[in-house]
Amino acid sequence: MREHLVSRVVLPPAWVARVEGYPADGGPTGAAWLATVPRLIDEALQRWGLVVDGEPRTGWTAVVVPVRRDGEALALKVAWPHPEGAHEALALRTWAGSGAVRLVAALPSDGVLLLERLDADRDLSEVWVDEACEVVGGLLRQLRVPAPPQFPRLPEYLAPHLERMPGRAAVPRRVVTRTVGLARELLSGAVPEVLLHTDLHVENVLMGSQGWTAIDPKPVAGHPAFDLFPLLHNRVDELGTGSAFRWSVRHRVSVAAEAAGIDLDEAFAWTLLRAGVEVSWVTETGDAADVSLHVALTKALDE
Repeated sequence: MREHLVSRVVLPPAWVARVEGYPADGGPTGAAWLATVPRLIDEALQRWGLVVDGEPRTGWTAVVVPVRRDGEALALKVAWPHPEGAHEALALRTWAGSGAVRLVAALPSDGVLLLERLDADRDLSEVWVDEACEVVGGLLRQLRVPAPPQFPRLPEYLAPHLERMPGRAAVPRRVVTRTVGLARELLSGAVPEVLLHTDLHVENVLMGSQGWTAIDPKPVAGHPAFDLFPLLHNRVDELGTGSAFRWSVRHRVSVAAEAAGIDLDEAFAWTLLRAGVEVSWVTETGDAADVSLHVALTKALDE
């Protein structure tokens, strides 16, 4: 494997190997995009007068390089172009640093963002789970603003996923029936058009100068309760088994919904809808354990 050098920074080989396998998703393949990353970062450093200030960190689709400008600690993010990340810069600009990481500058067409520097070593993974849910709920309340027209609307966003569900043999028929029926009920009327983060789990909340701060949105416009499900993605081992699992799942949703100011019945209905759609999504990976977990989540959320 070739080594990717970026202004004296070496991209982690394991991350490079994973991204190289990404197929095109509305843009370049992972391999094609990786070939452009050194140029994108170097051009951003020159354009904005930045100096590299540490080793890069990586997520599933992006590399984040610590940088400084005139002594100010910032973070340069370069992300692989794909539909979920297409409107990240606009969402951050809309929130203007209130509850979400502050956007300093951006070249959205290149997936290049200059952000305030947060403490990447402090997320909600080690915080008492009830407190973590309260923090996420509080952030969701803070982020609740009207969505500008550029963001995809939830009914249109979910439509292709709901259409594919019945044809996926790995999705239990009861999950298909319940999810499609619930979608028909919840999406048939006027759906609120709040700007949603959609991926606010405990690892996407970092400590900043203003306190706990949301990062990495995958924004759409829809009902605020659709944003609660990601709290069930992390710390799964703490959910327990059997009746304890059901209680823990519902407790997390309840705590976050109360902190967010979301009606509890709406919270469970929208979270159940999203859980069913997630069952369909995870069947694409072929991970039987992940499918089993998400089926269990739908059971726990359904009354």
